[in-house]
Amino acid sequence: MTASASTSPLKRTPLFDVHVEAGAKLVPFGGWEMPVQYSSIIEEHRAVRGAAGLFDISHMGELEVRGPRALTVVQRLTTNDAAALAEGQVQYTLLCDPEGGIVDDLTLYRLGSEHFMLTVNAANTAKDWAWVTAQGAEVEWRDLSQETALLAVQGPAAEALVGGLADRDVTGVAYYHFARGAVAGVPTLISRTGYTGEDGFELYVAAGDAERLWHALMEAGRPHGLRPIGLGARDTLRLEMRYALYGNDIDHSTSPLEAGLGWVVKPAKGEFVGRGAIEALRARGLTRKLVGFEMIERAVPRHGYRLLRAGAPVGAVTSGSFAPSLERGIGMGYVRAGLAAIGTEIDVEIRGASHPARVARTPFCPSHTKKA
Repeated sequence: MTASASTSPLKRTPLFDVHVEAGAKLVPFGGWEMPVQYSSIIEEHRAVRGAAGLFDISHMGELEVRGPRALTVVQRLTTNDAAALAEGQVQYTLLCDPEGGIVDDLTLYRLGSEHFMLTVNAANTAKDWAWVTAQGAEVEWRDLSQETALLAVQGPAAEALVGGLADRDVTGVAYYHFARGAVAGVPTLISRTGYTGEDGFELYVAAGDAERLWHALMEAGRPHGLRPIGLGARDTLRLEMRYALYGNDIDHSTSPLEAGLGWVVKPAKGEFVGRGAIEALRARGLTRKLVGFEMIERAVPRHGYRLLRAGAPVGAVTSGSFAPSLERGIGMGYVRAGLAAIGTEIDVEIRGASHPARVARTPFCPSHTKKA
């Protein structure tokens, strides 16, 4: 996901009219006109944690690559070990530039032995398309973004809801795996993934089927407490889990190691773009780290606020908000490596005043994803 600024004219997903009809507040986001909330962010956040929420995330990009050299190309482009993926499995990974900066974060789907799909951030789709096709010209690339819609059902009731509409058993679809089937009669790639920390699914369908599936889910979901959820609650949900937001927490200027994403960097697999720079940084040692922090008193940190230590600047907030599940302000930001230990006291400068905070263990809330 990304918070990068959009440019005119704004694009719309196949569900735009549905959002207007539902009374959503629409805002520019990553070049798209998207629903930020339907009721209140806090109500929508708590609906996902307590029941189920339905998200339109069709603005995300889908890039397909296939051919005898598809695995070789994907291995060269991404930091994680794509060879470890079985067909039907999904992997979180990164695209990096030769300097080790993060071009994008994405999920990688192994659709076949020589067939992969990269689901990339909406605002980065054009940039990523140019990047991967320039780096991997010896395979067949297709941009599926315009013809694909993506809906997410997240929350404790997601399995019962999706399972009740599916023509196959979804309980056996493991975390970060996918299966093909029909949901409410719509051909769907059913992926047990998400960006909220709750159990749930991301449902890939043809753009022309998006409205039919949305309405079927909303109708069937009413007894489960399903509600439509905007980007506002999506942001607070992901922040409670310390999931990075591209454009805020990670970008070309940040290394995966600084961002705490070293777990998706696998140098043992062999050469890939950025490997040398990342390993050189690992050898030198980090001078800054991305940390999570919680406010000690009632105050809400926001993106861009300064982080202080004894009155001196030591970093900036990359993501910050009121956390509905914790009922306090939380955030993330880069600080000097020596200040990254859990419990370290810092301050957040809010409208000229210092407010105490401490570096916190993350994720801020327990995950409820179904991993077995």
